[in-house]
Amino acid sequence: MPKKNATSWQPGRSGNPSGRRPGTGKVAALREQINEAVPNIVKAMVERALDGDPAAARLLVERAIPALRPEERPVPVALPADAPLADQGRAILAAAAAGELAPSQAVALLSGLSAMAKLVETDELAARVAALEERAHAKP
Repeated sequence: MPKKNATSWQPGRSGNPSGRRPGTGKVAALREQINEAVPNIVKAMVERALDGDPAAARLLVERAIPALRPEERPVPVALPADAPLADQGRAILAAAAAGELAPSQAVALLSGLSAMAKLVETDELAARVAALEERAHAKP
């Protein structure tokens, strides 16, 4: 198969420079009509909502006011200070089971505890490798 010329396509240059201009099609015309009518549409929706139309009121409220997001309050959790990570995980699960922690908070804490376990494991492996290298270099 013959190799195409490396200069046949150049970034930023159209393959059809005489083609239809962007924004001149049917969709662009429809968008322009809608944009022109938006103030009247909104005014009509507000009037309908004020006249008692629940669907119009709901649509306006949903579009104008962002949805409330659930917010969780910080809750102190008594974790054993120098206990193994597994014991700390058990304390988190016990707090969640007792209703002291929201399930999502327990998940977040356990995820953090898991990341901490990986860091501890990495530190321990690095220390072991360093000790092995030191022994290997100390032998005559």
